Amino acid sequence: MSVAAHGSQSADSSTSEALNELALDLRWSFNHSADHIWERLDADLWDATHNPWIVLQTVSRQRLASVTADPDFQRIVSQLHREKLAEEHAEAWFQKAHPRAGLKTVAYFSMEFMLSEALPIYSGGLGNVAGDQLKAACNLGVPVTAVGLLYQQGYFRQEISADGQQEALYPFNDPGQLPITPLRESNGEWLRLALDFPGAKLWIRVWEVKVGRTKLFLLDTNDPANIPSLRGITSQLYGGDSEMRLKQEKVLGIGGWRLFDVLGLAPEVCHLNEGHAAFAVLERARSYMNENGVPFDQALTTTRAGNLFTTHTPVEAGFDRFDPGLMWKHFRTYAEELKIPFDDLMALGRRNPRDSNEPFNMAFLALRGSGAVNGVSRLHGAVSRRIFQPLFPRWPEAEVPISYVTNGVHMPTWDSAYSDHAWETACGKSPWHGTLAKIGQDIWKVADANLWQLRIDGRTALIDYVRKQHMKQIARRGGTAEQIAHASSVLDPDTLTLGFARRFATYKRPTLLLQNFDRLVKILTNTNRPVQLVLAGKAHPADVQGQEMIRQWMEFVYRPEVRQKVVFLTDYDVFMAGKLVQGMDVWLNTPRRPWEASGTSGMKVLVNGGLNLSELDGWWAEAYSPDVGWAIGDGHEHGDDPNWDRQEADALYSLLEVEIIPQFYTRDERGIPRAWIARIRESMSRLTPQFSTNRAVRQYTEGHYLAAATAYGDRAGKRGALGSEILKWRRDIEQHWRGLHFGSATVEQKESQYVFRVQVFVEDLDPDAIAVELYADAKDGKPAVTQRMNRYERLAGSVNGFTYSLQIPATRAAAEFTPRAIPYHAKASVPLEAPFILWHDSPNWR
Repeated sequence: MSVAAHGSQSADSSTSEALNELALDLRWSFNHSADHIWERLDADLWDATHNPWIVLQTVSRQRLASVTADPDFQRIVSQLHREKLAEEHAEAWFQKAHPRAGLKTVAYFSMEFMLSEALPIYSGGLGNVAGDQLKAACNLGVPVTAVGLLYQQGYFRQEISADGQQEALYPFNDPGQLPITPLRESNGEWLRLALDFPGAKLWIRVWEVKVGRTKLFLLDTNDPANIPSLRGITSQLYGGDSEMRLKQEKVLGIGGWRLFDVLGLAPEVCHLNEGHAAFAVLERARSYMNENGVPFDQALTTTRAGNLFTTHTPVEAGFDRFDPGLMWKHFRTYAEELKIPFDDLMALGRRNPRDSNEPFNMAFLALRGSGAVNGVSRLHGAVSRRIFQPLFPRWPEAEVPISYVTNGVHMPTWDSAYSDHAWETACGKSPWHGTLAKIGQDIWKVADANLWQLRIDGRTALIDYVRKQHMKQIARRGGTAEQIAHASSVLDPDTLTLGFARRFATYKRPTLLLQNFDRLVKILTNTNRPVQLVLAGKAHPADVQGQEMIRQWMEFVYRPEVRQKVVFLTDYDVFMAGKLVQGMDVWLNTPRRPWEASGTSGMKVLVNGGLNLSELDGWWAEAYSPDVGWAIGDGHEHGDDPNWDRQEADALYSLLEVEIIPQFYTRDERGIPRAWIARIRESMSRLTPQFSTNRAVRQYTEGHYLAAATAYGDRAGKRGALGSEILKWRRDIEQHWRGLHFGSATVEQKESQYVFRVQVFVEDLDPDAIAVELYADAKDGKPAVTQRMNRYERLAGSVNGFTYSLQIPATRAAAEFTPRAIPYHAKASVPLEAPFILWHDSPNWR
């Protein structure tokens, strides 16, 4: 029942309609100007759920009528509604910066989205990135439309028993209580998609989520018309077996792209946030081939130029793989729709296309179906090039075509009321909606005393929140009155507070601090310079080692000497994360390098004046300098060596004892830790703009989306002429590359110049279809050299032999240079679309 109907007898209808619109727009997840109106309707329910839609659905008719009859309340709601509409229709950064861009729609696919605790369809980092980027797209006006899945149970909820054991709970998400609405056809019928599944037709319902000017569509298989085994496809996030994962990814990728067709949208760009949605590249190609009457390989060649694949996986074993038998079961008939042999479909997801036993790798499909690929930090870009290097045999690892766009976080979501006020005072209203050109400079306007007060206020609010949560969880465990009373007084608002909150997995080393119990206890209980610790996090229900790490921390928390100093909060979610990052003085992160692809938890403390103490991994490997925080590790990889873990634990303790704790407690005559504040100011000024989704989304837009839209438009224009041309070029390369070979190679030194010459016999290839280059590896601090050689006269007596030559400065030994031939087309991406390369085996320069 809608609120308008619910309160129509006595409530002002325009106010009720405005309340409906405000409650169903997740803009409230980062714009808190309306919080007080939901609190006024039902303070207890608002505090428990932070879900305006639940408040409206639950409040009594009498209460709603009474409150909405108040002229002041009506005025406030009307003003908030006008502000919402004005923001949606105002020109934002994208419209101002790119007014004539040929980019109308970016289709953004992700397995999870972390927008609010009111919509629990997320697990952790991947959803955090997707949700924050969607919010930033809203602020910046980038035309993103997202697709995900509506999980009936979502990710699990956590309880921890008295003996420290994690318990996984799966409460049902009632769609009627979520801030979502059914997506309906023009005739009012619920929009439903049909997908063929083995032995049955699958019906997919579509829900709409509004996030300011952007939209997220959620696909839901819990349709009564489906057989029971199919209704549960969207029951749990990352639940079930391999076949369940395949079903979910089929729904997301194929169903998601079909939704755009049904809606009449024609996205120029398809952004895959991880490989889970890679089937979308097949469905996009299928749609194009049917619309234009072209074969699948031409359709894929044309459409892939508009696809972007963002990989988040730091280890090759982390990619989704599906058994060939499972793929045959679910994709045999789909291959027939594509009008290609099933083996050709499988080849797109295999390292060795001819190995019929090799499983289907979703990341390989995403890469082979995209025009660009990126990692999520500078280090992760390098790691990804190493992971995918086998798909580009004989290519230098540095030239594997994977760039990076370092993740960021949506600062308005994660800042506290205190830090929001500080930023707006220094930088003006809505400082995160523009280019951030001056924001780093403007924060220097804030006085040391005000920055320190910001930290005091944030820490005090955090302690209050932790105490309340701790009391609740002790009560849920059946704690005594004495235990509950103790929980109400844990921690101290004036004590240095460290935070560690994330998924508990072995590679994140959440127990690194526990390597030396006695030393940690001594740090925490120092009388003059005490330290306190707040922890939270979940281990996957199937991760026994992760759950054991939680148990070890719970055992430590119960030690009498630290019970006042350490708290482990249960059921870590986005709301709790927000509270923690707003108040922490120092955020800890201890992964094994290079397994933290990016990491975003530490980015969230930046806007609130928190500092980072982290392994040199992920984003921190490019963010760290001694004046903005602290680091452990030597910048190298050490695997799971327990000796190295002990060394890093010792380094962690030493940093706390020698640098961090003394600096926090060294105060001037006004009680201000000047050196600590200087570090906060550098961190806020330099890192906050750089590691925000504002920067990340602008970088995606200007570095990828606009280029992808243009490339796709070029290939699809003139009835797909360019797409057809590139396909023919690639086929010729594939067919005739083996005939390409080198002849003699000579070098002549003329004073300070080398003149390199090499003979190349292209045989049946068009000489314009290749490029001949001179290459030298990076060495002794000198960068790699890649220079294209010039083609000269045809060799006498040869059909297709040519001399290539290049003159360059003689700054390196001639023997360091090697000629090579690679495919070349001005409008194609090499080696992404043509991973061939031929090296001169022995140039024997003479």
